[in-house]
Amino acid sequence: MRLVAALLTLASASAFTLSPMGRSAMTQKVSSTHLYVASETHTIKQVPHGGVLVDLMVKDEAAKKAALDKATVELQATERQLCDVELIMNGGFSPLTGFMNEQEYKSVVENMEMPDGTIFGLPVVFDTNDENLMPGTTIVLKQGDLPIATVELTDKYVPDKPLECLKCYGTSAIEHPGALMVATERGRYYMGGKVTGLNLPVREFPCKTPQEVRAELPADKDVVAFQCRNPVHRAHYELFTRALDDPLVGEGGIVLVHPTCGPTQADDIPGTVRYKTYEVLKEETANPRVFWEYLPYSMHMAGPREAIQHMIIRKNFGCTHFIIGRDMAGSKSSVTGEDFYGAYDAQDFATANAEKLGVTPVPSLNLVYTEEEGYTTADYAKEKGLHEKKLSGTKFRQMLRGGEDIPEWFAFKSVVKVLRENA
Repeated sequence: MRLVAALLTLASASAFTLSPMGRSAMTQKVSSTHLYVASETHTIKQVPHGGVLVDLMVKDEAAKKAALDKATVELQATERQLCDVELIMNGGFSPLTGFMNEQEYKSVVENMEMPDGTIFGLPVVFDTNDENLMPGTTIVLKQGDLPIATVELTDKYVPDKPLECLKCYGTSAIEHPGALMVATERGRYYMGGKVTGLNLPVREFPCKTPQEVRAELPADKDVVAFQCRNPVHRAHYELFTRALDDPLVGEGGIVLVHPTCGPTQADDIPGTVRYKTYEVLKEETANPRVFWEYLPYSMHMAGPREAIQHMIIRKNFGCTHFIIGRDMAGSKSSVTGEDFYGAYDAQDFATANAEKLGVTPVPSLNLVYTEEEGYTTADYAKEKGLHEKKLSGTKFRQMLRGGEDIPEWFAFKSVVKVLRENA
């Protein structure tokens, strides 16, 4: 945030202008910080969060070498850290320019906003157990032999993890997967630090940057984001395509299906398998109003607070609207099986914060499949006395493992084929 403020001050002094809709045509480098304003080649409706689309990737080998020469410590990044640092350096977490320092961490945990008042859903932190890692050190985060980013560490602090979990997840009980992650996966210390991007992580699925995605979106049209972390089945497809008919969405709008392919709940289908299901479905449906991209994001299962985080990220990717599903980013107790959040908590929370976010929530339709009319809303089916057909997730998985025929009203054949090949 401090770097962004400095950028805007410097930009003003050098006659660089940023329009209200973020339509800058030039990429600006700011002294030696390697902070860039990502350029846009054509006009789209959505402004980046905080007004600037951050780009922390160095642009030439000399700058990359200079950044690496400053680093005195090499560390292997965890999968979650790889996701976080990628979204910091490519602008997905704009306006962040690094891992949050203690002041920023506390502000986001307690108030869901940065110290300057910019809304932010969840803290983005670098964690460590290393007693000897100190502020003033520059580290390089690596994926195997590949250097991903350097981090100039600015401070070191002991987080209040119970408070973090209570505020962000609504509970500090470790039966919540997010609280369990904070308690058992994250290190004892958090450290703030300025990030310089060197290379994007290597993944089995392509993750375009916000700048690349924004460049491919239609100009001056609404873009409705659909977040998912599971394979897309028939009901999902009906849901996000029908969202384009919502009165909140302007004429000619498109859907951006933007699944998260990073770490999630332990029992979820692996990201690489999910990616394969999306690719075959994209080819099968070939819908010109549906765009498909992939997000290197690690899920927290934080319900309402995570809905805000997702909306911020998709705003940076150019989305004007966001579909909020029932029980979005919800989770169940690993002990009792009870839901931690109400079915519409995320929808209500997103609606309450929509104006501050600058993203319009689109409530998802409660769709059911009927023998007479196919997919309809549950209310319509009840009013007309239609006969619903149901298949639980548990039963679907049993049929999948047993080689039974999966009804096409429930799942796409191409998706089922991929799931069976990768079981």
